[in-house]
Amino acid sequence: MKRIWWVRDLKFMAFAAIAVAAVGAVVMGLWNALMPDLFGWHLIGYWQAVGLLVLSKILLGGLRGGSGHRMHWRGRMMQRWDQMSDDERAKFRDGLRRGCGGSVPMANPKVQADG
Repeated sequence: MKRIWWVRDLKFMAFAAIAVAAVGAVVMGLWNALMPDLFGWHLIGYWQAVGLLVLSKILLGGLRGGSGHRMHWRGRMMQRWDQMSDDERAKFRDGLRRGCGGSVPMANPKVQADG
């Protein structure tokens, strides 16, 4: 039996509305429970909480789409990893172990400190 596309979209919209309503209520409750006592800020209403939620999404999360493009780097890295030789992989791992400092950590610090 073929499903009608608009029924699926209507269910999705209803779920999204319920999710936004619930998250907005949680944000309002947390704000009103914490912020006035901690910082002396005013209580907020439901629509202010939803607006704060949207604003934080825009400022912190951006207006990007789904998670598909976020993991695109992993596929490229896996492809590069498959094309590396064993020596290149060992060199890459060594570079990761060194971290941002650029120096190789001492193999046995007690021997170096005693000598």
